[in-house]
Amino acid sequence: MLLKFLRLLKILSVATRYGLDEIIVSELPVPRTAKLLDKIFFWRKISAPRGVRLRMALEELGPIFVKFGQVLSTRRDLVPPDIADELALLQDRVPPFDSDLAIAQITRSLGAHPDQLFASFERTPVASASIAQVHFATLKNGREVAVKVLRPGMKKSIDEDVALMHLAAGLVEKLWTDSRRLKPREVVAEFDKYLHDELDLMREAANASQLRRNFASSQLLLVPEMFWDYCSSSVIVMERMHGIPVSQIDRLEAAGVDLKKLSSDGVEIFFTQVFRDGFFHADMHPGNILVSVDPATFGRYIALDFGIVGTLNDFDKDYLAQNFIAFFRRDYKRVAEAHIESGWAPRDTRVDELESAVRACCEPIFDRPLKDISFGQVLLRLFQTSRRFNVEVQPQLVLLQKTMLNIEGLGRQLDPDLDLWKTAKPYLERWMNEQVGWRGMVDRLKAEAPRYAHIFPQLPRLIYQALEKTTDLEVNDSALLRELMHHQRRTNRVLMLVAGLLGLLFSAVAITYLYGHWWMRS
Repeated sequence: MLLKFLRLLKILSVATRYGLDEIIVSELPVPRTAKLLDKIFFWRKISAPRGVRLRMALEELGPIFVKFGQVLSTRRDLVPPDIADELALLQDRVPPFDSDLAIAQITRSLGAHPDQLFASFERTPVASASIAQVHFATLKNGREVAVKVLRPGMKKSIDEDVALMHLAAGLVEKLWTDSRRLKPREVVAEFDKYLHDELDLMREAANASQLRRNFASSQLLLVPEMFWDYCSSSVIVMERMHGIPVSQIDRLEAAGVDLKKLSSDGVEIFFTQVFRDGFFHADMHPGNILVSVDPATFGRYIALDFGIVGTLNDFDKDYLAQNFIAFFRRDYKRVAEAHIESGWAPRDTRVDELESAVRACCEPIFDRPLKDISFGQVLLRLFQTSRRFNVEVQPQLVLLQKTMLNIEGLGRQLDPDLDLWKTAKPYLERWMNEQVGWRGMVDRLKAEAPRYAHIFPQLPRLIYQALEKTTDLEVNDSALLRELMHHQRRTNRVLMLVAGLLGLLFSAVAITYLYGHWWMRS
């Protein structure tokens, strides 16, 4: 209890020193309160911009608060642009923990000392972050691997700090009437789940395995193999990947990598993950991406760090594809209609007003190279438009928006003249044609065939039971009602016959798909 109290005092002290109270009070219509606080804390200097002060305060409070700032920087639908831009500069870099602690963690988790598990183990870590650090090692069969070890005591530290965040979020909602739009308790709850997910390294290993399987036949992306015999919730062992960090442009050019192709490949990888798989790497900053210079895989991307992934269901993918295509065609009316049809904008929203607002956001970006536009600014203006029309930004799309900003930054580095829209448009149009055309229908029929084979033979009986229930109702003994019931039973028999024929037909189709053209083989 004493430690919690001391931690709370530390947070209040840092918040006061950097004038975080002034940031909140400045949003309130209480100028006298702001002046009073300035007089009480006369000794502090708060001349720096509010975003800079908030970033510095979070850095001083430690890794958990740094991560919270990083997550908050992605919520541009909630956070003012100057603060979001500054929070995006936060770096998750902390000093490594003692190697003896890492060895103890490996021994406890995998049941043996690293000297017994590996042919060699490098005690000095090659990377360190707030949640875990990485050591290189070699398996006894000669395979080079990377060993990721969870930082000891993280769960206790996270639980304590997040509990204080929940308390602060509740106070903000009580004291600040306009805080409902910012949803502080919802944001903290989202961050709480995100952090606890990261604490289970098996989730990261599973994410990597899924992404590797999705791109098994790809010539664009490499994903490290997981060695499951050496994986646990606090230690994972994966294939060591060799490449040049994507941010080191000079080294890439010296190695002969085609940067223009690399930039367009990055766009295709992103849209493939989103629209084909609905499963995407959501932490694609330059520190997590290498480029292979091995002759067998030259020029391919290498993805690392799979703690954060995003998922989209079929509704999300269809909605996004419709919006992207409408954007490419400058059909802003369709964009507005899609928002209303999906229920993300209120039903009483005027289509023409929303169309006009979207046009004002998006029209300036077309027919211009990437170096002349900022998707971050476009997203910001779209969020502002969303607030004006009471459009709820869907939680499942927040990571997608963050990833798009990462793609923008990567594109600027590799090829400032890349037009992201023109590069993506053919791919999206092809994807839409596959979804709504004959090919899409056939693929869905194949996917559902096993279910059809089970359901359709039962269809006549199910329809018969449903129709019989309608004739069991108590009725008056009148000639008119008896005649109506006679016609209904006759109709029921016709419907049963039709249902039976349909059931046999679809069963035949399903069985044909499952077992092949058996009559041709006999």
